[in-house]
Amino acid sequence: MTRWFAPIVLGAALLGLAAPTALADPPAASPVKEATKHFHRGVALYSEADYRGALTEFKRAYEIAPNANVLYNVGETYYQLQNYAAALAVFERYLTEAGTNAPHRREVEQTLETLRTRVGSVQITTNVPDCEITVDDDLVGKTPFGAPVVVSVGRRKITAMHTGRAPEIRFVEVSAGDTAEVALSLTPLGSGAVARPGVTAPGETGGVDLVRVGWVTTGALAAGTVATGIWAYVASRQLQDARHTFPTTGGELDSKASRARTLGIVADVVGAATMVAGAITLKLTLSRSPSHEVHVAVVPGGIQLAGAFR
Repeated sequence: MTRWFAPIVLGAALLGLAAPTALADPPAASPVKEATKHFHRGVALYSEADYRGALTEFKRAYEIAPNANVLYNVGETYYQLQNYAAALAVFERYLTEAGTNAPHRREVEQTLETLRTRVGSVQITTNVPDCEITVDDDLVGKTPFGAPVVVSVGRRKITAMHTGRAPEIRFVEVSAGDTAEVALSLTPLGSGAVARPGVTAPGETGGVDLVRVGWVTTGALAAGTVATGIWAYVASRQLQDARHTFPTTGGELDSKASRARTLGIVADVVGAATMVAGAITLKLTLSRSPSHEVHVAVVPGGIQLAGAFR
């Protein structure tokens, strides 16, 4: 559900801080004028539910002409994007910078109470210092951290990056008020990945790429399904023609009926095998990326595919 949103009038607020008098119009090329343009674009995008675009415009307005009132709009946009940790940080910053007479103070204080029930923490450690850490691809800082990183509840993607080392990615489930622990070990580039005992990459085992084998097998079975289906159709047509041809013998009809029935059964069996091989291979293919949660199953009447892509 979209929260009620009353954007603060930016132009007047910025003029009051940046211009010598509140009545003076800023020059066309002034930072205030440019920031106001970005702010108005942000309001328009927000009203159209383009929250990511609105967030970019609001943040740009603040960068050009910092004003605490713009942080209110940034916080509201983060809230709509369900980035509760970022919304919490921005709203707290808004109250600090805007002071005791901040517009929307009471509303923001109530929102903060809600947001604190929608965040948890992650204690992040790395095997080398000065690693850049991102949470859901947003930079949060470098290790070592003096305290756990506040994140939104749910499944979070933690990435560690360091010059000369391969990035390390982990996924962690975070509950409200809890602190999860993630230890990231970055391997030097060129040294080869360090294999974890008993763990193989999805779709690979013993040097064999099961995904490639699976798709080749699925393709071969699909071709077999088409071929046997055509043969079964031809045999069925020949049986029908024989039944309407005179003279014909019972033995010939029985022979043609047996052939048509056998080919039909073979086509069904090969078709079912194609579906099973395709479903298994599809699951292996999608599971190669740790950002996908996929469940594939063969059910009566077809294939069931369900999952979440993040």
